[in-house]
Amino acid sequence: MSDSSRLQISGLGASLSGPIAGLSDTPITEVAMTVFGDPDVVPLWFGEGDLVTPDFVRDAAAKGLQAGETFYTWQRGIPELRAALSGYTERLYGIKCPADRISVTTGGMQAILLSCQLLLDPGDNIVIVSPIWPNITSAVRLVHGEPKYVALDRKPDGSWKLDLQKVFDAVDDRTRAIFVNSPGNPTGWTMTSDEQKALLDFARKRGVWIMADEVYARLIYTRPVAPSFLELAGPDDPLLVLNSFSKPWAMTGWRLGWLTHPAALDEQFAKLVQINTSGVPHFLQRGGIAALEKGDGFVAEMVERCRAGSELVFQRLSAQARVTIARPEAAFYSFFSVDGVTDTMAFCKKLAKDYKVGLAPGEAFGPGGQGNVRLCFASGAERLSKGLDRIEAAIKAL
Repeated sequence: MSDSSRLQISGLGASLSGPIAGLSDTPITEVAMTVFGDPDVVPLWFGEGDLVTPDFVRDAAAKGLQAGETFYTWQRGIPELRAALSGYTERLYGIKCPADRISVTTGGMQAILLSCQLLLDPGDNIVIVSPIWPNITSAVRLVHGEPKYVALDRKPDGSWKLDLQKVFDAVDDRTRAIFVNSPGNPTGWTMTSDEQKALLDFARKRGVWIMADEVYARLIYTRPVAPSFLELAGPDDPLLVLNSFSKPWAMTGWRLGWLTHPAALDEQFAKLVQINTSGVPHFLQRGGIAALEKGDGFVAEMVERCRAGSELVFQRLSAQARVTIARPEAAFYSFFSVDGVTDTMAFCKKLAKDYKVGLAPGEAFGPGGQGNVRLCFASGAERLSKGLDRIEAAIKAL
């Protein structure tokens, strides 16, 4: 890398890594920081609701902490948690998934970064289906890779669909992986089993990996669980499935996730975890076990809470003549456009400052996201109604 591509900071006598120069706060954070600390703002911009982690999860972690589980631990997760994840996967999808195929990570974000570190050399690329949560882009760039986007198509009713041929055509000799988030953030779009099979067949033939972000698999409104690549793939297929405890069990602040991968990659992921974090704190993993073993009732409540929130948002905003919105299939976001709003960053900043409600600008989510805004509806009716009152007032004032 040439010196000119490295980041120079005034006052420092040495430069920083080149990719850091291209990283900035996400547009979501940029909006949020304009009113940071204001208690009057209704926060619907981030991907979390207003529920605290359930007692049975917190109690399990506290018990582990009180028992002194505060030392270095297994790099890829304590055996009990990996066994619980193996059983959970079998219960959810009806497949065998031995614990040697599972690595525990410090959140879903670290699962993404570890996968990028594993797969990419400088100049390699990942084909990414967008609109997409922005951190995958940053992770690819951080390891000197190139993100390539294939945008979902928008139907007249505001829903989304994928043209798989566009994905196939985007793959070139430098492509190492295809990244798919299904169910999707921010759109709620969900890939069908037939689409997954076609993409998996293509990946096998081309020798590229699939990185499948299935964090929202349980938060779906038409069936018990979203289709998973795990239902179709063999144990040695080029597939990395990324997951997290954050969304279904209200554990965003715990930073606890996991990867499902071919067993042959166990040592490689152990090395990467060791270098990055040395593993997830032992006592926090006790909370993960409790979530898996006791948390189905809570997940069901979360799904119904989000279903109600989705319907409330849809009914209120679809009544606005200037709004194009569809009911999402899954996840907990409404991704909608407002006629006349082209600069969503400016619109969201105005909403935050003048109307005291926080939404995420569509430009944060890459190609296909422009002209839309994202609202997280994983909150109770009182908070959502308060935010919707303010959004409607802002739209009427345009």
